[in-house]
Amino acid sequence: MDAHILALESSSSLCELALLSRTSAGVRVLEIAHEGTGDHAERLLPMADQLLAQAGLERRALTAVAFGQGPGGFTGLRVACGVAQGMAFALDLPVLPVSSLLAAAARAPGQADTVYVVAQDARMQELYAGVFAWSEQEGWQVLQSPVLLDVAQFVDWMERLHGSWTAGMPQARIQVLGDAVRQFPALALQVRARGWQVGEPWRAGARSVAQLALQDLDKGLGVAPELAMPLYVRDKVAYTITEREQGQGGNPAAQDQPVSIETMRAGHLDAVLEIERGVQSHPWTKGNFADSLAGAGYHARVAHQQGRVQGFAVWLAAPDVMQLLLIGVDPQFQRRGLGRQLLEDGLAWTRSQGLDRVVLEVRASNAQAIAFYRGQGFQMDGVRKNYYPADHGQREDAVLMSLVLADKEAA
Repeated sequence: MDAHILALESSSSLCELALLSRTSAGVRVLEIAHEGTGDHAERLLPMADQLLAQAGLERRALTAVAFGQGPGGFTGLRVACGVAQGMAFALDLPVLPVSSLLAAAARAPGQADTVYVVAQDARMQELYAGVFAWSEQEGWQVLQSPVLLDVAQFVDWMERLHGSWTAGMPQARIQVLGDAVRQFPALALQVRARGWQVGEPWRAGARSVAQLALQDLDKGLGVAPELAMPLYVRDKVAYTITEREQGQGGNPAAQDQPVSIETMRAGHLDAVLEIERGVQSHPWTKGNFADSLAGAGYHARVAHQQGRVQGFAVWLAAPDVMQLLLIGVDPQFQRRGLGRQLLEDGLAWTRSQGLDRVVLEVRASNAQAIAFYRGQGFQMDGVRKNYYPADHGQREDAVLMSLVLADKEAA
């Protein structure tokens, strides 16, 4: 499918735009840049018009508008987001927010045996960090959503968590990218001393934002302009050094960010297991979840907000039907539509597999779950007697339910 994506990246003092065009002739990217934080707002639209003129396109030819959503400079993020929202609203286009740390990682030639840790200078002796991996099947994946760390904490943080990032990849290398390795030379020495690699001091670029946005566009991940927002990982951007020394700020999880749904990985399993134990009387084990990550036909997903897992779903594809095995939502985040988002995410995957019918089983006593599924269009097909184990050595019936996607779409 032809696509023309305008990408904006201004999370640093460098303001960049890229115009990615995918046609039958291939993919072409045009770029333009300007140095100077103070005039990003005045420069972006004229630079966009210049790129479109160079490509011989009208604004109406655009398919989507993308922007580097951060983390990064507060003013630059707001400007890029605001311009993207304005253009998308005027042209009735989706917006594709792209993590600026992921866009920095994506400048590397993705290798399946490497975990990429991006460390970006955040000023005041702090840095933003995120962790990413690449595979030929899935492209770029998030292993750790962006967090804010003191520079002195960074290596200890990596020591504590790197095993979860490389789970299932025993030969994986760890490479640290980003401008923090240049800004803090001692940090690079500490990284090398632990046997990890130090890569290029890259920051996000508009080209990599555009390339990642194309992947998201193909996955249907665009959002309405009013839902696009910058990614902040500080709850206050004007803390003084004295305030920081008193322990203020440094919030690693901005709670106003939208929930993201992505592939479940080994590093998620402890959080998933905690949710499962909180919502199921006879929960899956960690081994069960690990098997679903490695098994053929499984599709395991997590919903998270800034790295905190709030829910999960596990699906299994059969030759002619999709089976929903589990959906679990942390009780703290229930009744917010998260279960429905996880269900819709799985139904989209079901369609992509060429399947039209979903089946599931639910405990007969779980009236809340039965009502939820019925509200989503599932029909009750029957009862399987004494299927589930229950307390005190008893057994409980399973209610069999199914959904035909064509019926749901026609409703």
